[in-house]
Amino acid sequence: MNPQHLFCPNIDCPARGQVNEGNITVHSQQEKRCQCQICGETFAVTRGTIFYRLRTDSKTVMCVLVLLAYGCPLQAIVKAFGFDERTVKAWWQRAGQQCEAIHNQVVGQQALDLQHVQADEIKVKVQGGSCWMALAMMVRTRLWLGGALSPRRDLMLIQALANQIRALALCRPLLLAVDSLPSYVKAFQRAFRTQVPRCGRPGRPKFYAWPDIAIVQVIKRRLPSGLAIERCIVQGCWRQNLY
Repeated sequence: MNPQHLFCPNIDCPARGQVNEGNITVHSQQEKRCQCQICGETFAVTRGTIFYRLRTDSKTVMCVLVLLAYGCPLQAIVKAFGFDERTVKAWWQRAGQQCEAIHNQVVGQQALDLQHVQADEIKVKVQGGSCWMALAMMVRTRLWLGGALSPRRDLMLIQALANQIRALALCRPLLLAVDSLPSYVKAFQRAFRTQVPRCGRPGRPKFYAWPDIAIVQVIKRRLPSGLAIERCIVQGCWRQNLY
């Protein structure tokens, strides 16, 4: 346990968020607690992690989560490790919430020159059925920008994803590559626009569409002779300088 890699979680502490400053010392080695010498507050080293207040060894919890991530059936894990099904589900949910919080903090607070984004959706299995997951990736860095879930593959699902991409994007030239689902075009055109101030005038506000936004679609068709792939530009042109 190295306290120098930790920082004080007290929101009112002047040293909050500062590491390697020498203000964190070991308070109890047995209980794995540290103390901040600035504000005097003690805290568990697992505070702010998925292991906070868990009695099970962290390596065991991580092993279970890795198996779940790779599609191992829940009942198989319950049988192999002897845990209650509700316990495993609670770990799973806690891990998902932690990953979402980290993603929102690390990625969601940034403004990025995305340049080229690919978006797609897949059907995923859930207990008692299935649902649709839409995902987007920044091609240049392979950074996952966000995702959305819905029981239906419709405009609401794609619009939620498009809004996440829009929240991260700088107003720069951008190429959006999607599949043949018509909802993508409408959702991205809605998302990548800015509301013009009303200046006290009544009526519906006007929107200014972002310039240099290109949308391309890859359309796949299964024919008797095989798979036919068609690429088309639905917004912008091939001469457009996106980079």
